[in-house]
Amino acid sequence: MKVVIIGATGLIGKAVTALVTDQGHEIVQVSRNTQPGLSLDDPASIEAFYKTLGEVDAVICAAPKGGGGMGPLPGFSDEAIDSYTKSKLIGQVNLVRKGLSNIRPGGVFILTGGMSGFIALPKSSISGMLNIALDKFVSRVAPELQDGRRIVIVHPAAVREWAIKLGMDGSRFPNAATVAETYLKALEGTDTGEPIFVDGYGPA
Repeated sequence: MKVVIIGATGLIGKAVTALVTDQGHEIVQVSRNTQPGLSLDDPASIEAFYKTLGEVDAVICAAPKGGGGMGPLPGFSDEAIDSYTKSKLIGQVNLVRKGLSNIRPGGVFILTGGMSGFIALPKSSISGMLNIALDKFVSRVAPELQDGRRIVIVHPAAVREWAIKLGMDGSRFPNAATVAETYLKALEGTDTGEPIFVDGYGPA
């Protein structure tokens, strides 16, 4: 399969790229700094990217900011809420909306959410809202896709390497390689319109 990985230079994106490459798939790595670059909060860059892409079998978005939208509600500025919404939610909606003609029959969009939509984490009102909204988008748009095209959303737990950098106990979380296996499962599976969780780290 020809697979686009958006956010290929990030922690999860690198692990997904390595694993999907090892499985023999052709990879198109995409980030803000590739040519053409792609920024989730810039609809014009998404459209420009797709115009040069041609047809592919899958688009994996691993680009949304980890931990984005976490914090006490009074501490968020209008600009911060707007930024998180454009990147995490609207940006991924636009990846699907603007890329429908680029996905071959039987192809798949794989978006990235987060566990704050399913677990009552402290100070997660904005993050949880965005993840739930994205999850509902996936479930509602799936029946609209034609010719066997699919869409799923991966809700990764916090990644061990990222947690350790923040001074947290990393042993409680899966490492990036383990999270990447969930994206491979989504890529090679048959589910559509469904959330997919890292094994052992789903909602209770």
